[in-house]
Amino acid sequence: MRHDRLRFCAGAAVLAMLLIFTLSTIGAKAESQVKISAKAAIVYNGSTGEVLFEKNADERLPMASTTKIMSALIVLEQECLDEKFTVDSGAVNTEGSSMGLREGDEVSLRDLACGMLLPSGNDAANAAAVRVAGSIDSFVGMMNARAVKMGLENTHFVTPSGLDDYTDDHYSTARDMAVLAAEAMKNQDLRDICGLQRVKLKFGDPPYERWLTNTNKLLKHQGITGIKTGFTDKARRCLVSSCMREGCELICVTLNDPDDWKDHMALFDYGFSQVEQVKLSPKKPDISLTIADGRQVRCSIPEMVITMTRDGASRSESRVYLPDFIYAPVNNGDKVGEIVYLLDGRELGRRDITAAENISAPKTSNGVFIVIFRKIRQFTGL
Repeated sequence: MRHDRLRFCAGAAVLAMLLIFTLSTIGAKAESQVKISAKAAIVYNGSTGEVLFEKNADERLPMASTTKIMSALIVLEQECLDEKFTVDSGAVNTEGSSMGLREGDEVSLRDLACGMLLPSGNDAANAAAVRVAGSIDSFVGMMNARAVKMGLENTHFVTPSGLDDYTDDHYSTARDMAVLAAEAMKNQDLRDICGLQRVKLKFGDPPYERWLTNTNKLLKHQGITGIKTGFTDKARRCLVSSCMREGCELICVTLNDPDDWKDHMALFDYGFSQVEQVKLSPKKPDISLTIADGRQVRCSIPEMVITMTRDGASRSESRVYLPDFIYAPVNNGDKVGEIVYLLDGRELGRRDITAAENISAPKTSNGVFIVIFRKIRQFTGL
């Protein structure tokens, strides 16, 4: 018995070592295939939540002006984006990159969002913060509250611009910045602005037309759709970018990366090599729904086409939502329910379940039955 127990323990130990070795090998596989200079990096499929590459993705690091992704998102969610106002004189007097604001300038929040996302204006971030929240500190409070709501557990903001010379409490991670970027790119105004290489605006005192140029050089490459550059002496070069190929958009984040332009293109090439277009299907493709008079109607449940990893596709699941019954008449193509496709509890998408045939109105005798049935439901609450 003792020898059997020893053999079991030894076998379990070997199995555990093999498991650890396998997991570490899987984790190192991507990193060994893509050599990058970044201290931290990630490639993220925002549609599915899948991580295709990561390196120190949960290490807290300063993120410089990629901070302005959050600032611009909050600004572009405000009303009256094109209403002109005079900038706060104290807000525009700041160091670093600028959109060229001066005391007394008339601008709009949309102008300031462009000033943040293209030339990375610190003056634009501060001016927008004061306009939206009344003060820079109050706006930073909004940023941190939004980070909590997004589940960015390793992110904390101190400034709306990303300037971090006087603080060590302004930080994020590659993973959190990827999640933030994916959410921000759902805002159509932000997506449109950060994808511009240049933009002509009219602002100033008095307003006059001028051009702003985007610091994101990756936009010259085919498929690049956004999103933001960053640099401080403490954070070094930081970059968050997005790329669309064959309908799939990936997010790439590098923090403290001296060769970020090259690294992002290499990471995108690797990331897209790991995904493919797949069809997600319901577990039970043939489903019927009960009509109130006892008849059945056949239902059509659609598949979902999405770009993801094979492993993710194999782990996906579906949930069908149908009422207990419906009333006739029913026409072929009528919506009768929904199917939701998920990966690890995250919704990938939902599709309408429709009737696959026509069901005529009930006959008179059946109609009496339905009236009685409805009265019973009203009385019992069923």
